[in-house]
Formats: sequence, C-alpha cells, structure tokens
Amino acid sequence: MSHDRREAGFKRRTRVAEALATLLDAAAPHGRTEPAPVADADGRVVAEPIDAPAPVPSYDRAAMDGYAVRAEDTFGASDRSPAVLRAAGTEADAIAPGEAARVHTGSAVPEGADAVVMIERVEEVGAEVEAFDAVAEGENVGEAGEDVADGQRLFEAGHVLRPSDLGLLKSVGLDAVPVYEPPTVAVIPTGEELVQSDPGPGEVIETNGLTVSRLVERWGGEARYRDVVTDDEDALAAAIEGDLDADVVVTTGGSSVGERDLLPEVVDSIGEVLVHGVALKPGHPVCLGVADDTPVVSLPGYPVACIVNAAQFLRPVQKRVGGTTADPFPTRRARLARKVPSEPGTRTFARVSVEETDGGGDDGEPALPAATPTRASGSGILSSVALADGWVVVPEPREGLDAGEVVDVELWEASP
Repeated sequence: MSHDRREAGFKRRTRVAEALATLLDAAAPHGRTEPAPVADADGRVVAEPIDAPAPVPSYDRAAMDGYAVRAEDTFGASDRSPAVLRAAGTEADAIAPGEAARVHTGSAVPEGADAVVMIERVEEVGAEVEAFDAVAEGENVGEAGEDVADGQRLFEAGHVLRPSDLGLLKSVGLDAVPVYEPPTVAVIPTGEELVQSDPGPGEVIETNGLTVSRLVERWGGEARYRDVVTDDEDALAAAIEGDLDADVVVTTGGSSVGERDLLPEVVDSIGEVLVHGVALKPGHPVCLGVADDTPVVSLPGYPVACIVNAAQFLRPVQKRVGGTTADPFPTRRARLARKVPSEPGTRTFARVSVEETDGGGDDGEPALPAATPTRASGSGILSSVALADGWVVVPEPREGLDAGEVVDVELWEASP
C-alpha cells in the first residue's frame, strides 16, 4: 500500500458477494479426518458418504399390540361373524394356517404371519381367538427395512450432524463415523493501544480477539487466541507467519488506510491481498488475503464492524476449510419501527431489537413484532450489537428502508 493510497482512501469498494467469492476461491477444505464416536458427533462435519450397514428394522415387526395372523384366515370376519383361530401361544416364533399369536408393538412377527389384528378387535375364548376384523396382507406390520433400507445412503460428505442424525446412525448399528477435524483459526488482535485489563489514558481493553475466538468455536472451529501484537510491520509479519500452519488466520484492527493500519501491507508482503475495502457498512475497511495457501482475514478494529465482517467473511471461509458450507442465518419476520438509512451501492447491517406487538399493519398483514433500530449505531459502540436481537440487511440497490416495512431480522448469534 502506497502513501498516496492512504491519502486517497478507498476509491473502489468491492461488493460483498464478489469479495466473498474471491476469498472462498482461495480456500480449500483441509482434508484432515478422524473417527468420532456417534454419541459425541453432534455438530461434526461428515467426511465421506455414510451408507446404512443394516436395515432398520432388521425384521418384520408388529406396528401395534394385537395378534399376528395369516391375512387370508380373517377374510369375511366381522362383529357378527368373527374369524375363529387357534391360539398359538404368547409371542410364538411361527404360526400355522388357522393360528394366531399374541404380539406387542415392535416385536417380531412370527414366521407364517403377514398381518396383525388390533388387540381391541380380538377376544380370547379359552384356547381360541376370535378376530372381529378382516385384515389385509401387511396390515399393521412394519416390514424389514421400512425405516432404513440396507445400504441406503444416509449422509453425504459435508453434512453437519444433528442430534436426530445421531439417533439414526446408532439405529443402523454404527458406533463411530468419519468426520473432518475442526478447522484451526488463529485469532491475532493487533494495536499498540490494547491491554487486557486496567486501561490507562489512551489505552483500550482488548475485546475483538475474545469475541472472534468465541465465534470461531461456536462456528465449529478451534481458536488460537493470541496475545496482542503491537503496530509494527516486523512484529505483525512474524505473528502471521508463525500461525500459517492454522487453517485460517484472522487479525483484528489495523486494516484500514491510516498511518497505523499496517496489515494490508504486511499481508501483501508475505502473501497476496485479494480484496481491500468492501461495500459494506459498518466495516468497509476489511482486508482479505492469502499467505502460503492460508486464508488471512483482517477485520476492522471497531467492535461492531469487526463482528459484522466476521459473520460475513470469517464464518464462510472457516466452514469451507472445515469441509462444509455456511448456512444462511435464521431470520424472524418483523416490522420496522423506524426508518433505516443506507447508502445506495452499500450493503448495510442495521442492528435492531425485536419486541412483540399487539397491532397489525395497515396492509392487513397479521401482527408482527416491532424491529427497532438501536439508537447507538456507530461501528465502535459494542453495546449496540451486544444488546440487539439481530440485524436487518439493507441490500445494495436500496436507499434505506422505511418505517413500517416488513423485514427479515437475521439472528446471527443463533446459528452455528
């Protein structure tokens, strides 16, 4: 970065989608895998396709309590003229023509039986069973493989396992599954003014590195939360180079075009700056690069700008190197309580609080929660995001959003 460029600022700001695509093109899955016990695999990323080694159930089973029968032995049965069958004993292994065997929900259907008469429609009379319903072949019977077929594809590589998935994996007899190792992310806070506690005049408590490292872990990675590095080119270069064995390196602070914003020059000296300056607010001075095939994300120092850019760029690239993709954040529909201004051509993230309301809109829509933009909207006001419920994204073509508009509030902290 030249001195002239520092004076000129950002003449061109890359659109968010283009900047993200450029960063992701420079990243690749790390490819390291390990077996994970099924019971401990919640949130892990599947590393190779998983097929069922056995069907579920592995046998024909009764779908309800009753009597297992041969369907043809019940043809014509009714309340006035029940089918009279011989009792074959409790849960017999097999039945002969004209017999019925007591079964319970989930138990194996005896050999020779092909249907179950519900217990409510059966009466035992001594050694005989009277069935008051005619049942069809397969009625009230769960066939082998009804839940999962033998060899059925369960999950593709890249799938993020959920608690319900773990139950399915256990049901087919798997004790462990192949997953990607969690991606490692080195988090390096920078700035000569930063201290961990007891700030003096001109000093600031370091918060960005802590916040980002915990976001890394929430998003499924392993964070290396490093000590603060001062604003010195050699020190910054050494810190980044010392962590290039990580899957991603992220720095906080020093990413703009001021005299103490050294990181774009440092990244370019040891690797390549791919994007510097994004059409995003708050936080356009983000710098995206690569060094020794390791993505380097330099986040702005203002806390809100740091968080917004971490969600937009760090999360997707971390997911990519970890073998999966970043799902969209969950959203909640709400109605804007106040206007949200925005600069055309810039994607704006407006922090909002969401509160329930009793009234509906003038357009006849049902009552929606009210989304109120935080009054403290500066990118350095950490409380404006910490005390918000989410943010509303104003797309690049819009010049703000009007009060009363129905919007989607991104609940960015609710998603891994």
